[in-house]
Amino acid sequence: MTAEAVNVTYGCAVVSAGYVPCSGTVSGAERLLSCLWLPGVFQDLDYGGVPVWINRLLGEPSVFSLRGRVDRACQQPRSCPDACDCPVQWSTALYCEHRHLERVPDTLLDNTQYLFLQGNNISYVPSSSFANSSGLHWLILDDNQLTGAGLERTSLRNLTRLRYLFLSHNKLTAVPSDLPDSLRQLRLAHNLISVISPGAFGNLDNLTILLLQGNRLSVITETGFTGLVSINLLDLSGNRFSSFPSHLPPSTQQLYLSNNSLSGLGEDSLRGFTNLKYLRLSLCGLLSPSLPRQSFNLSSLVELDLSHNKLTSIPLVPSTLQYLYLEGNQIQEFNVSSFCSEVGPTSYSRMKVLRLDGNQMFYHLLPPDWVYCLRVLHHIYI
Repeated sequence: MTAEAVNVTYGCAVVSAGYVPCSGTVSGAERLLSCLWLPGVFQDLDYGGVPVWINRLLGEPSVFSLRGRVDRACQQPRSCPDACDCPVQWSTALYCEHRHLERVPDTLLDNTQYLFLQGNNISYVPSSSFANSSGLHWLILDDNQLTGAGLERTSLRNLTRLRYLFLSHNKLTAVPSDLPDSLRQLRLAHNLISVISPGAFGNLDNLTILLLQGNRLSVITETGFTGLVSINLLDLSGNRFSSFPSHLPPSTQQLYLSNNSLSGLGEDSLRGFTNLKYLRLSLCGLLSPSLPRQSFNLSSLVELDLSHNKLTSIPLVPSTLQYLYLEGNQIQEFNVSSFCSEVGPTSYSRMKVLRLDGNQMFYHLLPPDWVYCLRVLHHIYI
């Protein structure tokens, strides 16, 4: 393999599957946003047939309702609440979003499985709100005015079939109590949660996605995440952690901690994460001396994001890593030993994408033997 066999890009991404094309003349900040590679876009197809997209940069889901598919010529059921739409094409969905509502409608349809209440002014949900709605699968209360006192303790207890609960962008100061054990996804992003009470998730052994980004968390107690035995994606970005949090669910496969002021990682910070595949630690103020040599020695890792920190050297990464983002640091030297302890017929890095743009490096200064270590590399950005 020769250097010419690798796509080398200077400051802008190659347009291919999963890449955002760059515009002609843009500023430095615009170039950074428009050229970022977006491998971490996930699609959930269990939204009544409508996908929920999670953007790698924003972290927040964009919920697409079926409003564009509602036939206005079709008559709504007589029992449909006045402030809502009940499309006959999707009889189990009830649309009450962006109606300036201050409370949950009183007359919810018994067969409602998907309830859209986002973008209202709801500040109080009494325990009687969903008394006749035990069949709910999705409850979307994003962008309201809910506080801890406004969500009564038993208001969600009756929802024994609820799988997806959206409570992002409210004013919650704590994780709601008595959450149904049927939950698969819980979205609590951008609230005012500063503490997770012991056992708050104790019965949620079916939960696979937990979004807590944009809150005020600074520590996770030993019993804070007790019960979360099936977590796949845990997002703690944009909180107030000053060190890598302890007592995280070992089942986690995608861990997002970007935009926290971390002092560094300990030798044992990632011990026990045998399933961890995606780790994001961008914008954390990390320094090279704060990362012990074996910090990322996890053979399960597929993607590691250390972009926009203060690193001066490339950390040691496992040879199985496929995507490494180091853009926007202060790295001056390319060390082959960071990727390969030795090079041979079966000893080489599986790296596919390596981003080093925005550092103090130049392609012509790379050591000549780097191509033998990174022999399956698809794209390198300098």
